[in-house]
Amino acid sequence: MNTFMKSVMCAFRGIGIGFRERNFCLQLLALLTVFAAGLYFNIKRWEWLSIIGISALVLSLELVNSAIEHLCDLYSKEKNERIKSIKDLAAGAVLIAAILAVVIGLFIFIPYIQAL
Repeated sequence: MNTFMKSVMCAFRGIGIGFRERNFCLQLLALLTVFAAGLYFNIKRWEWLSIIGISALVLSLELVNSAIEHLCDLYSKEKNERIKSIKDLAAGAVLIAAILAVVIGLFIFIPYIQAL
């Protein structure tokens, strides 16, 4: 197997590991709910692209956050303010993206809901 294929397989393995993370699964559940709403309301192509883009960002950041948490835990399980700050920063990045995802979702879906 060539180097590129090995890298791709490792990346898929990383996504698989993400499925063991609670927050990643919650984000996926939210994404499935939004996809169902998009199908129900028959949203426009640009709206799908917005949802797919922000969802990819949120899920990617969730995996990066999990990786940072695992790395910090590998370094030390003891209470450490610097490690806490590192974990909080990574979680903050996910939160910013998640808030943006909610705002984008509201902009997309409120007009459809009002039209009911």
